[in-house]
Amino acid sequence: MILKIGSKGTVVKEIQSLLVQIGYNPGPIDGYYGTKTFKAVRSFQKDNNLTPDGIIGPNTYTVLEKFLKGYDIYYVQKGDTLWKIARNYYTTVGKIIAANPGIDPDNLYIGQRLTIPYGIDLIDTKIDYTYEILKRDIEGLKARYPFIEVGVVGKSVLGKNLYYIRLGTGKNEVFYNAAHHALEWITSPLLMKFTENFLKSYTDGKILRGYNLDQIWKESSIYIMPMVNPDGVNLVLNGLDPSFPYYNNLIKWNKGSKDFSKVWQANIRGVDLNHNYPAKWQEGKEAEEALGIYGPGPTRYSGPAPLSEPETQAVVNFVKQHDFRLTLAYHSQGQEIYWDFENMASAEARKIGEAFAKATGYELAQTYGITSYSGFKDWFILEYRKPGYTFEVGLGKNPLPIEQFPMIYQNNEEALLLASII
Repeated sequence: MILKIGSKGTVVKEIQSLLVQIGYNPGPIDGYYGTKTFKAVRSFQKDNNLTPDGIIGPNTYTVLEKFLKGYDIYYVQKGDTLWKIARNYYTTVGKIIAANPGIDPDNLYIGQRLTIPYGIDLIDTKIDYTYEILKRDIEGLKARYPFIEVGVVGKSVLGKNLYYIRLGTGKNEVFYNAAHHALEWITSPLLMKFTENFLKSYTDGKILRGYNLDQIWKESSIYIMPMVNPDGVNLVLNGLDPSFPYYNNLIKWNKGSKDFSKVWQANIRGVDLNHNYPAKWQEGKEAEEALGIYGPGPTRYSGPAPLSEPETQAVVNFVKQHDFRLTLAYHSQGQEIYWDFENMASAEARKIGEAFAKATGYELAQTYGITSYSGFKDWFILEYRKPGYTFEVGLGKNPLPIEQFPMIYQNNEEALLLASII
């Protein structure tokens, strides 16, 4: 990979944002490699004994990648202490101890291999959050907090991993998922940032929003699936590549346009994953024709059959392997919480929904028409008669601008904690 003046895209944007975090000024975080980014890269190269040509080639990217991953591998040298190592990496002794279970701070030995987390946050909430960034962030979280459980529940159409992260070891199981819809990718960094903040506070022995995280860890297990539709998210954020499977079909399904950044909600086969669950699926299918939907496309096409897609199959199979007390499915936008399906939700479910509404400032609401069929929340309520919720975060038109992230996170952090114990 070579990045230089004139380069643009999601990778440029994430490097610009990283440079800001570590003390450089690349100009606007806009995904365009301009003069200011060139100068910032050159300064970074000088500070790291690299050829100062302002071009990001393999050598420069290798050094940058350590910061992107959030950690480095270090081998103890003569005279080292954890305090000295922490100072050199601008991190803390506590973070090093958390990343190296069983380490004896008073008995380091020469050549000992240590994972050293950098003193910057891992989850970047100022950038376009692609599948590749998600994958790297999950690997980074596992390196920083090796006691967490990370796994893969299945594969997308294009073979991308459908990851989950487990927080806690308790018997009370809850399940949060995000990005069923490609344009709604902002919900993925929401769950990832929650995961990071939870782990930071937990390892530091701190409370978060008044919640005792040690108690949550012992009593509950929070299962988080941060990106249900990675193929669709990458299509929206990175655009269509001629090497893509379904290349010609995708253009056809998108009404002849190669621009997927403003309209595409579906997976890579043109199926709306949140209309592919077996919960009044046939009624939803019959309603499609009234909207002019006769096959694969950007949104609302429910597929040739319920659970026709590997992504929804993986979610359903994962749920069936657990005994979830409740589920949260994150979408955008509208600042609403949907809580019922066909009047099947209990009075308890409504009461819990009211607690979520109070925590978020969102309105507790009902769905109508085609949107009230064959969603994940609908299937969970129908199948288990347990509380299931769809959270619609933010306001405006999808895709929501990343500038809304701080407000979205502020509104939802408490609800994500509350859901684990309510």
